[in-house]
Amino acid sequence: MSIDPARLRRTRDQARETLLGARNAQGHWSGELSSSALSTATAINALRIVQRERGTDHQALIDGGLNWLANNANDDGGWGDTIKSLSNISTTTLCWAVFEEGGKFGDVVKRADAWLKQAAGGTDPDQLAPAIIRRYGKDRTFSAPILTHCALAGKVGWERVLQLPFELAAFPQGLFAALRLPVVSYALPALIAIGQARHAHRPTLNPITRLLRGTTRGKTLSMLQKIQPPNGGFLEATPLTSFVTMSLAGSGMARHPVVAKGVEFLSQSVRPDGSWPIDTNLATWVTTLSINALGDSVHELLTENERDKIRDWLLAQQYREVHPYTNAAPGGWAWTDLPGGVPDADDTPGALIALKHLGGDCREAARLGVGWLLDLQNRDGGIPTFCRGWTNLPFDRSSPDLTAHAMRALQTWREDLPGLHDRIDYAYARAARYLANSDGPHGWAPLWFGNQHAPDEINWTYGTAKVAMALNEPAQLAQPGGAMRQRGARNCLLHLQREDGAWGGFESGPASIEETALALEALSGIGDEKGEDSADVQAARGRGANWLLEEVESGAWTNPSPIGFYFAKLWYYEKLYPMIFTTGALERLDTG
Repeated sequence: MSIDPARLRRTRDQARETLLGARNAQGHWSGELSSSALSTATAINALRIVQRERGTDHQALIDGGLNWLANNANDDGGWGDTIKSLSNISTTTLCWAVFEEGGKFGDVVKRADAWLKQAAGGTDPDQLAPAIIRRYGKDRTFSAPILTHCALAGKVGWERVLQLPFELAAFPQGLFAALRLPVVSYALPALIAIGQARHAHRPTLNPITRLLRGTTRGKTLSMLQKIQPPNGGFLEATPLTSFVTMSLAGSGMARHPVVAKGVEFLSQSVRPDGSWPIDTNLATWVTTLSINALGDSVHELLTENERDKIRDWLLAQQYREVHPYTNAAPGGWAWTDLPGGVPDADDTPGALIALKHLGGDCREAARLGVGWLLDLQNRDGGIPTFCRGWTNLPFDRSSPDLTAHAMRALQTWREDLPGLHDRIDYAYARAARYLANSDGPHGWAPLWFGNQHAPDEINWTYGTAKVAMALNEPAQLAQPGGAMRQRGARNCLLHLQREDGAWGGFESGPASIEETALALEALSGIGDEKGEDSADVQAARGRGANWLLEEVESGAWTNPSPIGFYFAKLWYYEKLYPMIFTTGALERLDTG
């Protein structure tokens, strides 16, 4: 199926105009994250406990949150992380726990009881607690907070809450990898606060451990206070901030400064409809995604002054000091421009590539950013999210999508950084070998994105598309086996395409704008060994492009899907994602 060039350019121009029109008053992008039932439930519990313990009045926020939850339960009686998400045991448990039986919300409670009975066997602690623990296995990053939330709400006993060894946080951060913490790096505040809550309510019978925890209590609380951002929001995340706030407030520390700042953050981040989002914003991430989607056309579409403003803003988001939260070295970027952000290995490559598109002399920032990525590379050649080699739990282990993104950033700046050529080339070759060894049965599995309809929730289309974009680069094709890896990615994407031309997250999965656009962008750069398009790739692009063009022309293309994974596999959708990914696909199709 061929693509009408005039139709493609007309639709591309519409996408460009819509995306550029979504900028904020400062000239960059802020986006809009979906409201979250999980965030809303945890915020309600935290504010309710603080109100009870301190006598402060947060009832209006509590009532607003309860009303929003009641009005946005799924038809089956449960809750998903967003209003478009399938019900899951974690979110449903957290929401169910904040409602009182009988009264105004009696019917809501009954329907949630029925859902949990079907999913976990019942709401009795003997049934509910083991079901929560089974969902997360050895990773206590989220099972312990959920059960703490339930214990503080009076739904389970403290014996059901897994003890987190908060005393280990008193050791130097350089030893955290060797200590094999049962939580991922970003969950350090939860480790401290929830561990202390469990210890306060049900201390261990072991006298030595009890003594150790008693003596390290003050030191770990001081660390918690030190790493709390000035606006109170740990990672800008409502759930994490709520878990910390409720744990301390419910354990005799309601007047601790960390609690006060946590309440301030929750009060400031609530939405007019009574809900809370999963995070405040992804401003840095969606800005770099937008610039990179537009590509070289930014020089045609944005004035020099507009480009300068975005570039200067983006440069100001680069961390130039050691980060107190993860001890990350200077040079990286976080997902947000707010103080709760932490530098990571997806936003840093995105920023580096965007700076190259924007132009200007950014070599010093690029040198720092590239050096930061090089230092983060794991021994297996892959790139983790936050911390090199901390644990093998999600977000600390290597992942294909982050590795591919980092490879593209390294090649983007290689020629401008002659002093780093040898390091870049060595790291690039190791990363290419990692990608060669990390594919799965349907391509490459991503870390930060998923598909709620897929088996194991893996979004093969997203992961494979992101890897394919790196495999299309000339530097990668020059690596041993590079052409073979590119063919493998191409074949996976072709296999994942639906009969109607669109893509979902997995074979025959429901179609989405985001997944279709990403697959099209990746296929726009794939040719054969001579750089020529094969007939099957041309046909797939034609079918996919026409499906996407119809969605833009009908107006359906701005409808986001919950494909985003946040911490601990919490789903979200972002209003800008379909616009950004569609623009990127149409730009590449027009110039590819």
